[in-house]
Amino acid sequence: MDKKYEYNSPLVYQRADPFVYLHTDGYYYFTGTMPQYDCIEIRRAKTLNGLLTADSEVVWKKHPTGEMGSHIWAPELHYIDGVWYIYFTAGDAKDVWEIRPYLLMCEDENPMTGKWIEKGRIDVGVESFSLDMTTFIHKGEQYVLWAQKTEPADVSDVYIAKMKNPWTLATKPMILTTPEYDWEVQGFKVNEGPAVLVRNGKVIVTYSASDTGWRYCMGMLWAEENSDLLDIKSWHKSDKPVFKTSEENKQYGPGHNCFTTDNGKDVLIYHSRNYKEIKGDPLHDNNRHARAKVFEYDENGLPIFGEPVPKNI
Repeated sequence: MDKKYEYNSPLVYQRADPFVYLHTDGYYYFTGTMPQYDCIEIRRAKTLNGLLTADSEVVWKKHPTGEMGSHIWAPELHYIDGVWYIYFTAGDAKDVWEIRPYLLMCEDENPMTGKWIEKGRIDVGVESFSLDMTTFIHKGEQYVLWAQKTEPADVSDVYIAKMKNPWTLATKPMILTTPEYDWEVQGFKVNEGPAVLVRNGKVIVTYSASDTGWRYCMGMLWAEENSDLLDIKSWHKSDKPVFKTSEENKQYGPGHNCFTTDNGKDVLIYHSRNYKEIKGDPLHDNNRHARAKVFEYDENGLPIFGEPVPKNI
């Protein structure tokens, strides 16, 4: 590997669900789930390796009561039509498992110092546990994907819908993927944390599966870029995980990824732990660290992610 594309591992310590956005100002903006699940922080740097020591700003804190009062998870920073948005997950202060997707908006130039306005909960049409919302623009139209538990209540599926604007769905949600393979149902039956990459004539969606311990891994779907993304027949699904625990590199439970670029190279951003065995509930183990690695493509134009990178700092 070209040393130019060797990254700090960890990229940022104790940031599960990492999200990186490379803006037109040349900065990589980084956010992720904070260890205490209580606020949203943004940092930025001109290089990916610069994120480790970059100054950061807490741009929003959980509410002391009511909705948006607990479990502040998986923030994503997006720039749409000249406006900054943060999609994030939150529970209620009284009912911490009343998990729903929410949106913040900032019309200032710098999202680290600008004023953030609460746009509130995003109505996905069904009142149930829902999280990990992401968004992308394709052929001039905005789409969102997210994870949601519906009946049966112990199964988390990934949904897709088209948007009217950044906070309003325009179409009925469609289930894109549901846990069906053995590697998707370890501990819990989970598909979550979708991320989107449009390359090589394809819309590629990665997602994470199983519980958040060492069995956590990534799956992948893809559709032709000119197909109807709201038609399930347009989609193909890998029957094997595309990124998983590496005993050799001592990296466990890689997942909840996003994508960015570095001088024209595509980069996978994800979290993983340095150890396999977790004492107690994995949810309360803060040592999921953000990491990065360049990846290539196979002859069919699909990503080859390889193995999680070992710890190097």
